Amino acid sequence: MNYSSFPSRVDLDDTDRRILQQLQRDASLSNQALAERVHLSPAPCLRRVKRLIEAGVIERTVALLSRHHLGLGVTAYAFVSLDSHRSGTEDPFEAMVRSSPEIVECVRLSGEYDYLLRIIVPSMQAYSKLLDDRLLKCRSVRSVNTSFDLGVLKQTTALPLGRDERSNT
Repeated sequence: MNYSSFPSRVDLDDTDRRILQQLQRDASLSNQALAERVHLSPAPCLRRVKRLIEAGVIERTVALLSRHHLGLGVTAYAFVSLDSHRSGTEDPFEAMVRSSPEIVECVRLSGEYDYLLRIIVPSMQAYSKLLDDRLLKCRSVRSVNTSFDLGVLKQTTALPLGRDERSNT
């Protein structure tokens, strides 16, 4: 990933931060409800939200689903080491990751391992099948070291926004 191609940082005032904090908690808020929570009238609130979208600060709005209610009881963290690092052509490992819906996150790492995969599946058998049929069959994969989620202390999708972070209004 080429970090020099990222856009420059967007300057936010306290009102922008309050809007973003509220939307990170509940993006389904109506503009009226959002405006009330951030102490603005609806029209300026809507203009600010549109500006934040246009500036790329708000990338998209999604629904967060309960993996447990959907029968997805196993979360695995697979640390992957590759034999080689190809550049310029589509790597079979990257293609496999992109085509596997069970792999919900893939992070390129520095250090001992090359990638960290977060994998969500219904069972240990499903993880074993993914490991045997896809991960370990990928030619460039040298090794996979897996740890399993035994419980979550903290999980959030909210980014730290700095000032006014403690505001619950």
